[in-house]
Amino acid sequence: MCAKASMLLQNVPPALLVRFLREHRSEWADPGIDAYSVASLRANPYTVPGLRAGGFMGNQVILPLARTLEHEESLEVIRLEGHGFSHEEVLMSRDMFLLQLCSGVDEDAPGACAQLVFAPIDESFADDAPLLPSGFRVIPLDAKTDVPTATTRTLDLASALEVGSGGSGMRASCDGSGTCATRSVLTIAFQFSFENHLRESVAAMAKQYVRGVMASVQRVAMAIAPSRLGSRIELKHPPGSPEALALATWIGRSYRAHTGTEIRWSDTEGADSPLMLFWKHSDAILCCSLKPPAFTLKFANSAGFDILETTMVNIQDLPLEAVLDEEGQKALSAQLPAIMQQGLAYLPGGVCRSSMGRQASYEQAVAWKVVGDDGAPQCLALMLANWTFI
Repeated sequence: MCAKASMLLQNVPPALLVRFLREHRSEWADPGIDAYSVASLRANPYTVPGLRAGGFMGNQVILPLARTLEHEESLEVIRLEGHGFSHEEVLMSRDMFLLQLCSGVDEDAPGACAQLVFAPIDESFADDAPLLPSGFRVIPLDAKTDVPTATTRTLDLASALEVGSGGSGMRASCDGSGTCATRSVLTIAFQFSFENHLRESVAAMAKQYVRGVMASVQRVAMAIAPSRLGSRIELKHPPGSPEALALATWIGRSYRAHTGTEIRWSDTEGADSPLMLFWKHSDAILCCSLKPPAFTLKFANSAGFDILETTMVNIQDLPLEAVLDEEGQKALSAQLPAIMQQGLAYLPGGVCRSSMGRQASYEQAVAWKVVGDDGAPQCLALMLANWTFI
């Protein structure tokens, strides 16, 4: 059984996306599905397939086998280290293995198709045994400046079973100046073996899994798109909504009320509003909702978006606990009562993690309660001073 899905990508280099998927499997893969795929190679596969929250959680080790420079292909074995928690998993081998083929990850070769194909293997696998591959393929689309935007088509993001990939004839869209956005088509396909009496269960599992993978890949694609990285030029001007201006005003005013001093804004040149002072400050300032235990991020200044490596759209999908490390979470939790009562607390330096998994260190953190014009709490501000990627 094969579950397929396709989506249109804009300004996402195929090589960069595939390389990230290869190096960060934990960002999109479900360990329960990997375990089911490996178990299907054996005489007694799992009887009840399904998505699992735990089991076989461990490191990914890439063991290179061969590389063809002419075609920029690499063949490798992926060892998924970990251990099982259920009775069935304990009976299985401690490690799982995938045979993986990766190609087109050289960014210096524009227009090339990039793909990542893998299949479960087992130590008892015969040399001539058929493989059950799954994977990703990203195909760039030729840019045509003479095609109006109205004629472009988008791909159906919904996953289906046993359907072919579409997208032939798609072209890049252009704006009025003739500048074209690069586009590509991502197609994913996952194959599952099944017993006849489990066909419907496996089909439901496959559809659910593919939708989850597509959602994860979409978040990754939006985060690594050069348009996001290059948006620092565009985002020299912060969002001009009244809400953003009000929030920036409350942040500065609340800090002054709690400390008796102004924030030492790092860049005051040309900053004609509280929003510009907030936006251009070199320390990362993150704003999150006051709804424990899961503090959800709401907004940030430019440095905050840089350290999070995310966009204005995706920041609201990030809980603060996914950004701070364990020590940082403990420090904030310990000071939270003082913050709510006294308004502000100083926290020790530490390490945080971006949406892309990159670590950044900061020398000190300051957390304070932000109140609105009516004195009601609006959010929690967290300033990470002198941060840098590790």
